[in-house]
Amino acid sequence: MDAFFTADEIAFRDEVRAFIRENLPTDLAQKTRDGIHLAREDMARWNTILDKRGWAVHHWPTEYGGPGWTPIQRFIFEAECASGDAPPLSVFGLYLVGPTIYTFGSSEQRARYLPGIRSGETFWCQGYSEPDAGSDLAAVRTTARKVEGGWIIDGSKAWTSEGHFADLMICLARTNPNVKPQAGLSLFIVDMKDKGISLQPVITIDSGHSVNTTFMDNVFVPDDGLIGEVDKGWTYAKFLLSHERTNNAQVHRSRREFTRLKDLAAALPGSGGGRLIDEPAMCRRFTLVEANLVSLEITVLRVLADQTEGREPGPEASIVKIIGSELQQRITELAMEVLGEEGIKAEHEGDSLLAQEAQGWTERHLFRRVVTIYAGSNEIQKTIIARSVLGM
Repeated sequence: MDAFFTADEIAFRDEVRAFIRENLPTDLAQKTRDGIHLAREDMARWNTILDKRGWAVHHWPTEYGGPGWTPIQRFIFEAECASGDAPPLSVFGLYLVGPTIYTFGSSEQRARYLPGIRSGETFWCQGYSEPDAGSDLAAVRTTARKVEGGWIIDGSKAWTSEGHFADLMICLARTNPNVKPQAGLSLFIVDMKDKGISLQPVITIDSGHSVNTTFMDNVFVPDDGLIGEVDKGWTYAKFLLSHERTNNAQVHRSRREFTRLKDLAAALPGSGGGRLIDEPAMCRRFTLVEANLVSLEITVLRVLADQTEGREPGPEASIVKIIGSELQQRITELAMEVLGEEGIKAEHEGDSLLAQEAQGWTERHLFRRVVTIYAGSNEIQKTIIARSVLGM
């Protein structure tokens, strides 16, 4: 990818790479290599290290604590964090809630909530999806009823990622049932410690606990917990989702995982006595994934070039979300082929190379079934593309 970068950008990359090498704790790097479900304290520790350097909110404007980087610098920074095995930061506060608050929130909300997000002291979750309203957010049934001094929220939210250790939730609720569905929604800040909130853990297929079902019974939100204007939540929700879908391309993590997988296949013997990665069928599979990964990287760079010119993500956000999520699944599917039956057995049989790699890859493979569903299922994203790009 160096051909796309200037000499100054390459020098910036070297600076970031050196910082990560010197400041990333080895135990955090190992945890990142071993699995995908990190504890709050692990993410917060790396967040704090970056915040001291002024890099925690690398994509925020300078007036809210960002370093003033270009989109290309942000791309490089994220790539270096991934390749250096740095823990992923909590996406909800840094990538979704923060930009929503500094774009649509009041000055008081910015002053109150942005510092905690930036420092990693405050964790957020997202209350969008519901049991009967997943990708179709216009069908949200959670209600917010106006009372003196604030709002009473009742309802439930499904697939609340990180809800079990979040301090606050950004919650989409229906404030007006008498208009078309999209026009009657508002966006609120909800305290997860409210006595009316209860969580039911959802254990995913990889046996991990990262998501929950959230129940809200008579939860009070003060007037200053409303983001923006009443009944304008659909506008704010679409803004947030465009950022979420671009982020969920996960191009840098996919590049890092693919590099690790190539190293593994190069270290394992093939059936003919050579390296597994050199067998024609396996080599062809790796080449196809590599081509798709490079194409995704270039597409993301094109989106970033648009942002440099001041244009917000449009249908491109849906495109990179589809390609990126499908590529994540293809990489872990290829990992299962590399490991094979013996690799799955080795997961429980000692300290061999296969045993060391099998557990992490199996966990990723199982959990990554969800990536084509969350942030708007790929089927819905294809409909958006058909309408917005193809005019169908």
